[in-house]
Amino acid sequence: MVEERPMARAERRRRTEEAILAAARRQFGEAGYERTSIRAVAAEAGIDPALVMQLFGNKESLYSAAAALGVELDVLKAATVDELAATAAAHLFAVFEDPGDRAGAEALLRSCLTHPAAGAALRDQVMAPTQAAVAETIGGDDGDLRAAVLNACTLGVTIARYLLRDPVLAAADRAALEAILQPALDAVIDPGRAAP
Repeated sequence: MVEERPMARAERRRRTEEAILAAARRQFGEAGYERTSIRAVAAEAGIDPALVMQLFGNKESLYSAAAALGVELDVLKAATVDELAATAAAHLFAVFEDPGDRAGAEALLRSCLTHPAAGAALRDQVMAPTQAAVAETIGGDDGDLRAAVLNACTLGVTIARYLLRDPVLAAADRAALEAILQPALDAVIDPGRAAP
């Protein structure tokens, strides 16, 4: 018997996780949080439901992983304080402006707004670690509050533009919106940057 190489096992696990997350993202997007089940996701991915539980723990963690899929949170965590406003503004558009990801991202965001467990999972498992890293970058006694307000600003624009489809925001050119948003975010991060 030939012993399996560790790289082959790691690659197989990566592919299994990708299949699970793709199925979860599609199902959460189409059916919503409430009607998506671990069993249905496993069936679509072609694996045993116990493996989904082993890899992701529970439905809330699976939802969080599916919601975070394709969202480059590391760019926010790695941004310097001087880059943070521009990075946050660009991050707002990253998934929602991609036609291939937009429908799924909108549906996942809608689920977090309408189902408490989905909202808690997204808040606690996806947003909180990034917000904590941003707070550390901002620093100061009120860094946590400034990071939370920064997050609320970008989330509010995302909801208004993509879910509520506010006519002005939905029609706005991305560059024009960023030109207005970035100085506002700079002022949240550091009031000294606010225009006189």
